[in-house]
Amino acid sequence: MKQDQHTVLHGLAIKKYASAEAIAGIIGMEASRVSALLANAVVSGYVMEARGKFSLTPLARIALDSDYSRYCGDLRENQAFVQLYESFEVVNTALKALITDWQVIAIAGEHVPNDHSNKAYDSQIIDRLGDLHEHAERVLNQFATHLPRLQIYCDKLLSACEKAEDGNIEWVSDATIESYHTLWFELHEDLLRMLGRTRVE
Repeated sequence: MKQDQHTVLHGLAIKKYASAEAIAGIIGMEASRVSALLANAVVSGYVMEARGKFSLTPLARIALDSDYSRYCGDLRENQAFVQLYESFEVVNTALKALITDWQVIAIAGEHVPNDHSNKAYDSQIIDRLGDLHEHAERVLNQFATHLPRLQIYCDKLLSACEKAEDGNIEWVSDATIESYHTLWFELHEDLLRMLGRTRVE
């Protein structure tokens, strides 16, 4: 599996079910190039297409997993990058706690789904998100020095955080857009796959 094809299939594995444009948006490759590689992958049986969106076949998953050691071997042996990943996991734990607090609120001693009617509470969580992002940026920017395409996540996470701070609260965790939590989840998946790690739920 050639490098570009591996990168495209890697992006599709992160997105699960996505258009060429969406995949291009996280791997830093021209959408036209992604489209061409996906078309080839459909012919070879690695990818399925439905209504302009793509997903991996079982064959592709096996091939992709076996090729990570070839294409990501240097990263896996790079102790500086691995240590950055460990720092990322510390921030990840804090973000998971923040998202839980965003989704659930205590009322009269009971935890209930947050309907976002308490603006003061939401603002407090978004302030925490801003503080968390400032800490995360130091790690994210260092990731990008080792693998430049990861700068995409730095830029998109900052944009999502700023939109949330501007009052557009859907940018905290809405799964239908590139919200902060959606992007962070994808970055985590990206790192896990490259480093051969398993997500701990």
